[in-house]
Amino acid sequence: MLILNQVMMMTELKIKDNSLVDEEDIQTVRHITKKIADKTIEQLAKEGVFVFPEFIEEAQDISKEQMILQKRNNQYCSSNIMGFLGYGSEILTIESRFSTDEHDYFFQYLLERVLDFPSILSLNTDANQDNRLFNILLFLFPNCLKEAMFKGAFKTYIWNQYNDNNIRGTLDIARHIRENSPFVGNIAYNQREFSYDNYLMELIRHTIEFIKRKSYGNHLLQKAKNEVEVIVKATNNYQYNDRRKILILNKKNPIRHAYYHEYRNLQRLCIMILQYEKHQIGYGMQQVNGILFDGAWLWEEYMNLLIGDKFYHPMNKGGIGAQRLFAGNIGMIYPDFISKDKNKRIIADAKYKPIQNIRNQDYFQVLSYMFRFDAKQGFYLYPEIGEIKKVELKLNSGSKYENNVAAREDISVVKCGLHIPVKSTTYADFVSKINKNEIEFLRNFDASFLSENIASRVE
Repeated sequence: MLILNQVMMMTELKIKDNSLVDEEDIQTVRHITKKIADKTIEQLAKEGVFVFPEFIEEAQDISKEQMILQKRNNQYCSSNIMGFLGYGSEILTIESRFSTDEHDYFFQYLLERVLDFPSILSLNTDANQDNRLFNILLFLFPNCLKEAMFKGAFKTYIWNQYNDNNIRGTLDIARHIRENSPFVGNIAYNQREFSYDNYLMELIRHTIEFIKRKSYGNHLLQKAKNEVEVIVKATNNYQYNDRRKILILNKKNPIRHAYYHEYRNLQRLCIMILQYEKHQIGYGMQQVNGILFDGAWLWEEYMNLLIGDKFYHPMNKGGIGAQRLFAGNIGMIYPDFISKDKNKRIIADAKYKPIQNIRNQDYFQVLSYMFRFDAKQGFYLYPEIGEIKKVELKLNSGSKYENNVAAREDISVVKCGLHIPVKSTTYADFVSKINKNEIEFLRNFDASFLSENIASRVE
């Protein structure tokens, strides 16, 4: 499904993730296509595109080598990545293939549920493209701030300027002549100090003050109240008029240390927010800009919200809960969900793909997890826009060579789908429908896992 809009000389093309687009159709945004085609996520991130969540070495769903658009003969193939990209006067919007409405309500719903966007500021799909992108950037700020501050406030060496009679650094002759003529006893000098009040912390402070001026700013920042307080207390040298200088300084000094990679992500987000203008995406931009989300990650985290606290949820994106296949710390694996019931262990795998595409390697993966954790039952949790069909696959026993192949009754894998509403009149209509579908999905999955918070929302 392709949609082309032309407003005020801006060209927007909408495509679906995990789909093929004819070369002729994509020529409507040929400049941006040339900039992103056959480029990896890592390359685009270096060029200014914001990727969420940040990829890590062991991530299974999104990797540095993954491409957004890959050319195959006379077509372009998209991947699991959704979001917004702009270059010059062109915009490329990648929507979810499971959304059949004019507006991508499903993508919006995933963002709001997983990233906990403020309910008072529901992302308005009827708003123009720039406002939608800007809202997403603002909503991401508390999440990125909390992740970065988990490692403590950022501290680094900076040069401070002094003008007193207690010299402790390097003389600044030009400044001394300028500020201390005639001589009254003070000496102008610079000193290199290890400080919390540095260029990055000042950038974060400027972003906080920028958000505070929004009508919903204080409500948004409440999600990271403690972290905001730490930043404010650490930045005693904050001056509103220094914003341009701080921006330039941060562009020249990106965070490179691997330990502070969360701060690198936050730094890039702050720069995008503070540089935002009405036409940040498109209208003369000389580099690719935008924001991208991993659809598989969003779906997995959404499933985690639905099935409640009955499962362990190893997270490969954060390197949390890694398991090993073999003794000796060999064979790292990240099952999506491992039930906490030792007597009836269940493995569940979130699949952001249609039921017919769950096959082969997916089977091998879940069966290996089941074997590792002595589970007799496995689940594939997937989105569905057609008729829900609960498919149960029973593991075979025996061998064809011995003519004794038979289905086992004790080990099975079930494909359990959540129906995604189609033809919703408004976003509120979509939310109402999917809330009811969540209840039915959980009942099909297992009545004992019914989440009280989902039930109360529907009621």
